[in-house]
Amino acid sequence: MKRLSLITLYLGVSVLLLGFCAYATGARINTTHSIPVGLYWMTDKPIEKGAYVIFCPPPSDVFDEAKQRGYFRAGFCPGDYEYLMKKILAAKKDKVSVADDGVRVNGELLPFSAPLKADSYGRPLPVLRTDYVLGDDDLLLMTDVSATSFDSRYFGLINRSFIKGVIRPIFTWFKVS
Repeated sequence: MKRLSLITLYLGVSVLLLGFCAYATGARINTTHSIPVGLYWMTDKPIEKGAYVIFCPPPSDVFDEAKQRGYFRAGFCPGDYEYLMKKILAAKKDKVSVADDGVRVNGELLPFSAPLKADSYGRPLPVLRTDYVLGDDDLLLMTDVSATSFDSRYFGLINRSFIKGVIRPIFTWFKVS
């Protein structure tokens, strides 16, 4: 019995060390509806339209409430937020409009972009209806695979200074909707 306990201990420690090493070298796992579920790797690619990114949400009331509601957990970002993963769907000089029927970038309606009025518990979501042209450091961070992601439809634009890196999908299980 003692031998089995030691083997279990060694295996557990080995798995933890392997996980730590993978994280330290750039592995990231997404389990949310923001981007396809799966394994991603940090890269040194430029922050540009179409890229998947990992970012720290800027401290604000909208992110405080989102964390309180359980849209994301506590983490290592300022405001005690966890890192979030999204796709850059609009960047510098793109014209973005958010309306009841969805988000348009340069006149093109994005899939899965119609803002929901309430979350799955019936709590009202922030209303952001506007038109703007993105500045040099503005990014529209959203999903293109799910209608239920908490993204720029609700929290607005994110400054590129909050981006921690571009991530590349290594293995994804399936797309969510």
